[in-house]
Order: sequence, then C-alpha cells, then structure tokens
Amino acid sequence: MTNATFRPASEGRRPTDESTAQQGPKHGTVSPESRGRTTIADTVAAKIAGMAAREVPGIHNLGSGMARAIGGVRERMPGGQPSVTRGVSVEVGERQAAVDLDVVVDYGYPITELAAEVRTNVIAAMERMTGLEVVEVNIAVNDVDIPGDEDDDGEQRVE
Repeated sequence: MTNATFRPASEGRRPTDESTAQQGPKHGTVSPESRGRTTIADTVAAKIAGMAAREVPGIHNLGSGMARAIGGVRERMPGGQPSVTRGVSVEVGERQAAVDLDVVVDYGYPITELAAEVRTNVIAAMERMTGLEVVEVNIAVNDVDIPGDEDDDGEQRVE
C-alpha cells in the first residue's frame, strides 16, 4: 500500500493530481479493459450500420420491397418514425460483427462503386463506434429508384 498524506476537506484546497493518484490503489498497471465488460446489442450495431449506409450518396433507401411497404405504413401512422434498422441485419460477437444490407440505389450510380463506398463507410463507422472488427458487409441490391417512375401515377383511384 502507498503511504499518502491526506488533507482534510476543511482546508479548502483540492488535492493535486499527484496526491489524488496516491490516495487510492494504483490502477495504472491494470488496463481499463480488464476492469469490466462491455457488450453491444445487435440493434445498436444495426442502427450504426443503417445510418452509415444511408450517408452514402446514391443510396435511395434500405430494405426489401415488403419491408419498405410495411415501414411506409408505419411511418404514416401518428407518432410513427422512420426505422433506421429497416433493411439491416447485424450479427455481433465478442470481438467481431457481420453486416447484411438490403439497399435500393438511385438510377445512374455505378452499383459496384456504390457498394464499395457503402462497405467502406459502414466498416469505418462500426469499428470507430463499437471497437468491433467488421468481418464482412454483404450488400443485396433489391431495386433501382428511377425518378418519375412511382408505383402509382399520382392519381387516386378512390375518394
């Protein structure tokens, strides 16, 4: 144990960094990582991956056709918010993560270059924010958004 001189708080002085370090046991020899455990939920990693993928210009949306349809209905409901994790699946281990993305790209963007940029952005965000090694980012391009080619022609069929 270290000998330390403690000053009463009534002296009105705060201990210096040196005296603070002497007051408790020395933890400098033990790494912070060995003093506890951090776990990251799959949903947290999915949100990070979803946000990173959406940041890339040329990504129109995430999710397969059915997921986008259900998500669109959910977003239109009062209090409904867009789902950041729609079209994103992440498997998180103790030290590694794997990401699967379903994307819709904007027409005119080279898909292979866009996929490479999405991978780079997702890997950088995941590794920076979680510390996990991203072993793979699988991208399934499910649709191409063509401007002016909406599913409906803008006319309502019923009133």
